[in-house]
Amino acid sequence: MNKIIVSITGASGAIYAKCLLDSLVQMKDQYQAVGVVMSDNAKIVWETELGNKDYTHYPFQFFAKNDFNAPFASGSAQYNIMIVVPCSMGMLGRIASGVSDDLSTRAADVILKERRKLILVARETPYNLIHIKNMETVTLAGGIICPATPSFYSKPQTIEQVAFTVVHRILDLAGLDAKGYRWGN
Repeated sequence: MNKIIVSITGASGAIYAKCLLDSLVQMKDQYQAVGVVMSDNAKIVWETELGNKDYTHYPFQFFAKNDFNAPFASGSAQYNIMIVVPCSMGMLGRIASGVSDDLSTRAADVILKERRKLILVARETPYNLIHIKNMETVTLAGGIICPATPSFYSKPQTIEQVAFTVVHRILDLAGLDAKGYRWGN
């Protein structure tokens, strides 16, 4: 049974984190545990972009940024999926260089060393060469870069529907059975 880590950084794109958490609530038969790490900046961005503090209402266990006693700070806890959404370029750079100075970067390091699934939902535009090189490094280490680039095949009508096109892709990459638009269906 899956054990999932969700790390929410302070990059713009709180809607992606919200839609992912909303989706995970609906998919509770597909995982054993969800642990969430949310930076202080992520809370500020969520409140600014979404106009609420609804992140406090999710039924998941939240861990402080520097809580190295969290189970997923060790590979022995067997968390097998980590999603960083949205993933700031600072977080991407720290993961790419192996800096484990907080719980999110430590968890990413554990996921990579254990050869488990790390999905970074990059939220920046345009990319500079440092961003691209960091993406290459993470990819070579076994991580997946999933830019927060929506699709429009399904003709989304609301911002949540647009965001869900990215979240559906994230869930697919995580190996979870996401219900959403499929090309050709």
